[in-house]
Amino acid sequence: MNKPQPLNHTREQITSLDNELLALLARRRELSLDVARSKEVDVRPIRDTTREKELLSRLVKQGREQGLDAHYVISLYQSIIEDSVLNQQAYLHGRANPETQKQQYCIAYLGARGSYSYLAATRYCDRRQVEMQDLGCQSFDEIVQAVESGHADYGFLPIENTSSGSINEVYDVLQHTSLAIVGETTIEVGHCLLANSGSTINDIKTVYAHPQPISQCSRYLSQHGHFKLEYCSSSAEAMEKVCNANDNSVAAIGSAEGGALYQLEAIESGLANQKINQSRFIVVARKAVEVPSQLPAKCTLIMATGQKPGALVEALLVLKARNLNMSKLESRPIPGTPWEEMFYLDIDANLASEPMQAALKELEKTTRFIKVLGCYPCETVKPTQLSSSQLMIEPSTSKATTVPATAQTKQQRVSKQYKAEPSQVLSGQLCLGAGQIGALSQVQLPIELTQFEQMAKSLKESGFQAVVLQGLSQQSDLINSINHFKNALAQFDLVCILAIEHETDLTIATQFADMVMLSGNLMYNQAILTQLGSLLIPVILERNAMASVDDLLNAAEEVLSQGNQQLALCESGVTTLNNSGKPSLDLAALVELKALSHLPVVVNPSYAIDAEQLPTFARAIKQLKGDGIMMNLSAIESTTQAQSDELVKTVLSNLYH
Repeated sequence: MNKPQPLNHTREQITSLDNELLALLARRRELSLDVARSKEVDVRPIRDTTREKELLSRLVKQGREQGLDAHYVISLYQSIIEDSVLNQQAYLHGRANPETQKQQYCIAYLGARGSYSYLAATRYCDRRQVEMQDLGCQSFDEIVQAVESGHADYGFLPIENTSSGSINEVYDVLQHTSLAIVGETTIEVGHCLLANSGSTINDIKTVYAHPQPISQCSRYLSQHGHFKLEYCSSSAEAMEKVCNANDNSVAAIGSAEGGALYQLEAIESGLANQKINQSRFIVVARKAVEVPSQLPAKCTLIMATGQKPGALVEALLVLKARNLNMSKLESRPIPGTPWEEMFYLDIDANLASEPMQAALKELEKTTRFIKVLGCYPCETVKPTQLSSSQLMIEPSTSKATTVPATAQTKQQRVSKQYKAEPSQVLSGQLCLGAGQIGALSQVQLPIELTQFEQMAKSLKESGFQAVVLQGLSQQSDLINSINHFKNALAQFDLVCILAIEHETDLTIATQFADMVMLSGNLMYNQAILTQLGSLLIPVILERNAMASVDDLLNAAEEVLSQGNQQLALCESGVTTLNNSGKPSLDLAALVELKALSHLPVVVNPSYAIDAEQLPTFARAIKQLKGDGIMMNLSAIESTTQAQSDELVKTVLSNLYH
């Protein structure tokens, strides 16, 4: 065996290669701006997904030939493509709004240097290659006032987080300002425990943090119950307090990047409840901007509907009729008018487009109040991955193929042309479809048996008819545990539904369950669909987050074709351009499914909306003729038990009355 070269020589070679890679990436970025200049003259969409897919396919093949893993190549180039797209968007947007082109922006943001708002503003300015003059503020109102008065060019307001949900205070501020939303940006939020040099986790007794990070890191903090929590107005204030304390027993929750500004070290990282933790910020200015037609755009508007049954649904159907996708719906109380709400909508459309203009004119006729808060480029880039995932990951049965004429005949089983009357799924006390509406609760395993028995009693008293157990692979002594769980549910006439999330779950689920639910990640698995079609128990088929309505109906057709007619569909949200790691609830799909198919449709809004919005969406689901609602109780676990019980009570009341 040849003696390896000295380690320092190898490291020098790696450093040299890294320098070359950085130079090549910088050159590639320059060329991407040349592409944007070309698109400015010859107006074309900012993205060419066909070329992106061809590029990924070719690079994966070349990478394999050089021993590189396909997933590594795809992940690397998805980041490069995202950077290219965002740079081109920033360039073209700036060219369309020359009055915004400055060498320096004054940015008002929450907190001081090092806060997440500061980091988001810095990234926004770096993307546009302008210098940032920062203006730290103590409140959202102060940010708005700074921009309105002309002391700042732009204000940065955090609007939502994938872990803790929407930031209601910002929505309230937007009701009362003349500012326009002119942009957005999303940043990764990497919460760390930051302390002075030399501190260890065993030294820490007091933790300073903003309320949002405390909420987002609740599980970590619950494991360190001895920590005394001190609330601060921003993460920057928390870090400053620790820096000035010169005390090894205090720490702050913040980013490693921000902590470096205060000479703090990260003694623990990855504190957030969710692995993917992102915050979305909106950018406000005194004057609205134009968005070139080739850029993906988003419109944000507020409206108040009349106090008549179905008023909100009528407004949403206006968007559906013009094929406009609503990526977010939020409601806030209207001050001075008890029990009335103002609705905030994000719509994936350009304000200048004909469908959007037509929808606004129609909404003006049916709403009591409506106002466009802004139209701006969407900065969430959907990864180009479908073709590469089909090429590298999906089973061949899920790939696009030419559908023979006989398959077209089979598809009629799901349609109303094949069966005019609505189908009904029955199991114990649960009845879905044909005018009957059901309530299903999701419970995440593992869980202690004694705790589960108490939970079953509570769920029955709340009004649920069924419980979906998910995470089978996480439960120890699975067979005995499932037996106990099923017996506990049977005591309270609750239907036991087992979720199939992995192929290995199938045998256990079909052996012990009253019903089974196929998770959306397995919706394309032909073999499992075939087996479910041969069962004699009801099946719930969840839509894959990347699937179209047609894809879901095709999967349902496979189950029906094998003989099992006890089938319900489940809509749990889809991945869109605008969700920042969080799915969007596709109520338009509910309307479409009810129009096309006789199968009952259950909606699970838990992954796509905040817990406090569940009552509003339960009402909408009922008005749109949904056949049931599924609630993931872990989505509301951060509230107190009393608040959780009251929320469940309100949701089910809206569903049944």
